[in-house]
Amino acid sequence: MNTTGTIDRPLTHDPQKQAPMTSSTREPMGSATPDVTTLGAHAARQNRTREMQLIPEALARAHMHERLREAEQRRPGSRLIAARRMQRRAERASLRARRALAMAVMQ
Repeated sequence: MNTTGTIDRPLTHDPQKQAPMTSSTREPMGSATPDVTTLGAHAARQNRTREMQLIPEALARAHMHERLREAEQRRPGSRLIAARRMQRRAERASLRARRALAMAVMQ
């Protein structure tokens, strides 16, 4: 049985054994990329696969750097808020100490 493969069911899944892609006759010449050949196809597909596998990692790294940058920008504000909170707490403690001292002196 010598049947040709279709797009959905290729004759072989090995890219080097598949027929090269040709451009359509309806397209003007030079409008698209040149015809694909199988020479060096394995290396090109390997690189493409490696690059495509690294895309999510690069995307995650970019997201992480963006989150770190946002955290660095918020950090001075959060430090200021914490410093004001501690200042108010210290003022209240100081007032309590003054009142306690005044009460001790009054007795």
